[in-house]
Amino acid sequence: MSAVSADHTDIDLTIHDRRLSAVRASLRIPILASTGAGPTALAAFDAALLSGGIANYNLVRLSSVIPPATVIDASAVASSIKPGGWGDRLYCVFARQDATTRGDEAWAGISWVQDPETGAGLFVEHEGSSEAHVRRDLAASIDALCRNRGISGLVAQSRVIGTICETEPVCALVMAPYQTAGWD
Repeated sequence: MSAVSADHTDIDLTIHDRRLSAVRASLRIPILASTGAGPTALAAFDAALLSGGIANYNLVRLSSVIPPATVIDASAVASSIKPGGWGDRLYCVFARQDATTRGDEAWAGISWVQDPETGAGLFVEHEGSSEAHVRRDLAASIDALCRNRGISGLVAQSRVIGTICETEPVCALVMAPYQTAGWD
């Protein structure tokens, strides 16, 4: 399996964090990107979850609204999510793409925009068989979501990762985990 990382961010996160500190950030969302391989697409997805440090949770997929007072950590590593127990819920936005045929590519990505004063924003997620396809869809979707809400002047950021199927199925995964919750 060959992992291909293609991360690009377009604004200075330090400036964003400094502005947001005025409204007291109450939520920090890391953006995690990983790949995995296995004997089936499901096993490859599990390997990508393990590689990203986000396995052993029940994933609860969210729509793409970023709450106010949120800081997005685009340079996050797996250890940056709040720990939870085995089988806890993990509320998240994610993009996942599998490739099962030798030579095929799997690409996944998330883009986001945020108001630098409030931290409120939007995520979009896309997956596909080429980096260009994913980046085009991310840009088109984030532009449309902003336009639909009358939002302008925000610079989109993205995190995209890809991998190539060489011998066994592969998975590309980008995740924005909001928080974990037990089952009380």
